[in-house]
Amino acid sequence: MQRFQEVIDFIKQQFPGQDFIPLHAPRFAGNEKKYLMDTIDSTFVSSVGAYVNRFEEMMTEITGAKYSVAIVNGTNALHMAMLVCGVQAGDEVLSQALTFIATANAISYIGAQPVFIDVDRDTLGMSPEALQRFLDSNAEKRADGFTYNRTTGKKISACIPMHTFGLPLRIEEIAEICAIWNIVLIEDAAESLGSYIGDRHTGTYGKIGTFSFNGNKTVTCGGGGALVTDDEALARKAKHLTTQAKMPHRWAFVHDEVGYNYRMPNLNAALACAQLEQLPGFLENKRELAALYKDFFATQKITFVAGREATKANYWLNTIILDSPEERDAFLEQSNDNGVMTRPVWELMNRLPMFQHCQHDSLEHSIWLADRIVNIPSSVRS
Repeated sequence: MQRFQEVIDFIKQQFPGQDFIPLHAPRFAGNEKKYLMDTIDSTFVSSVGAYVNRFEEMMTEITGAKYSVAIVNGTNALHMAMLVCGVQAGDEVLSQALTFIATANAISYIGAQPVFIDVDRDTLGMSPEALQRFLDSNAEKRADGFTYNRTTGKKISACIPMHTFGLPLRIEEIAEICAIWNIVLIEDAAESLGSYIGDRHTGTYGKIGTFSFNGNKTVTCGGGGALVTDDEALARKAKHLTTQAKMPHRWAFVHDEVGYNYRMPNLNAALACAQLEQLPGFLENKRELAALYKDFFATQKITFVAGREATKANYWLNTIILDSPEERDAFLEQSNDNGVMTRPVWELMNRLPMFQHCQHDSLEHSIWLADRIVNIPSSVRS
């Protein structure tokens, strides 16, 4: 049981003075309380207010996208992205088995069905080679210009890769493949706020990118999400649908289609704005921690997932890869017994009862990674 004591001691050294080290704790060190009190004093605490507008402006400034829409959480942002991009019940959506369940759940909200594609080991995100192989073997473009699954006969209407743990995947290649096959690309950038490929922010390669501001994210507002896009019509449609599809009027309640109560409340937006102001400092802090981890684990002969060259990850959750499932489990037990929170990666989606029937490729890398990945403490340090 002493196999990992040096690792545990090193992690504790990065977070001194803590009896228990969480995986990723929020850090409130800016204008959070001030902006929350501003919101309370204004009485605009629901989905209309100055901080909602400011949040959307800040998201366009950070990501470089032309438009942003504040959403109540990241899962609903994915749902809305598919709705406005035309994904329909009965369609298929290409995604990853190695992902948080929100991705697959959102596809199910539409009445569509996920198809799971393998990931790359260095990015933990969808592999363009695996995507190309799947399409070449299973798909065909028909006279209407769209792509269909030859096995099921269903339209493949969208592709939703995820930037896992904030590590930018090979989204440029994915975008090229989707363009050739006329498949809408929606980026699940929930975990990658502040991650870049060159100078370009994740979430800006597809029709829409979606982000999460859940309690454990790099930037949090308790619960919140956003979608970003360069398409004005899609942004306008998303904003309309997320406000119950209510037509503008000074007093009348007129709704022109089925809408959704998906707008972010002003209270959450106030918190988000205060957090976004601190994003550059958060990112510098987290990248410094990742560099320390990378150098240390090289001495331990344990793989630290640093991401690919020419990218800048936010290192939302730092990730190591153990030699075997037995090693992983031993490390998880010893670290958690010693007050250091660590976690395995999520259960693969195709292994969950509600998605076991879904088509997938070999998932060779996904299965290998799922047996070995561990997330280690990644909070912004004092």
